[in-house]
Parts: sequence; C-alpha cells; structure tokens
Amino acid sequence: MIAIHCLNGPNLNLLGQREPGIYGAATLADIEQNLRERAARLDIALTFRQTNHEGELVTFVQEAGAAGAGVLINAAAYTHSSIALRDAIKGAGVTAVEIHLSNVHAREEFRHVSRIAPVCAGVISGFGPHSYVVGLDALAHLLRGQLLSAS
Repeated sequence: MIAIHCLNGPNLNLLGQREPGIYGAATLADIEQNLRERAARLDIALTFRQTNHEGELVTFVQEAGAAGAGVLINAAAYTHSSIALRDAIKGAGVTAVEIHLSNVHAREEFRHVSRIAPVCAGVISGFGPHSYVVGLDALAHLLRGQLLSAS
C-alpha cells in the first residue's frame, strides 16, 4: 500500500461558500470524502489535512517526507508566494503533484506563477473538485512506478 498526504492551504476550509462561481459548491469535506473513496479503491493510505498557516503547511510536507509518502498539494495562495514551501517540497524529497480547482492561468496574472511547480512532478489545474481525483491517480501512478523500479 502506498501513502499519499493530501495537503490543503489557506482558505480552502471556506470551499462551498467562498466565491462559488470560481471554486464551485463542493466543500472541502465533500472533496475529502470523494478522495477517500477513490483512495480506498486504489489501495492508498490517505492523510488529508488543511491549514491556513504557512509554517504548518511546511511541517505537513516535512512529515510526509519523513513517512515516505507522496504529496498531493493545493497550496492555494501560497502557491504563488511561498519559497519556504518550495524549499520544503524539495528538501523533504517528496514526490509531489500540485493541484488547483480553478484554471489559474485564466485568472489574475499574479496567479500565473507557481513557486512550487518547479519542484513538483506535475500540475493539474481547472477541473474543479475532479482535479483532486486526477492528481491522486497521477501521483499513485508515479509512486507505484518508483516502487517497481526500486525493486
């Protein structure tokens, strides 16, 4: 069984009420339930966490690295500003996939730059809550491939 930590950044706890025209009506609890169901079908041990604090998100990444888990990360606004988060992903040696509900490239220009994308295996953006499922599938594929090549 592989382990994946799904980490969520600031304001994602407000999903379902925050700008539903951009982020949709699903709550973070809805997304978690859907992802847990998918993880169970894929034989993935899923840890799901959210924080509004940059340092805590950094700690979550480091904990995932120490546990040998992959990271599915929606860093929200920290995507565009956090060098500390970028350094944590790289330093912890995690395989990470960056995800976003909205298509960040169709939004404000400041959202077009990701500080964490260069240290992630890939980026999935614009599919609403389904971005999490696509990201989980992609990350599981990557991690299973790494396990096979290590054998």
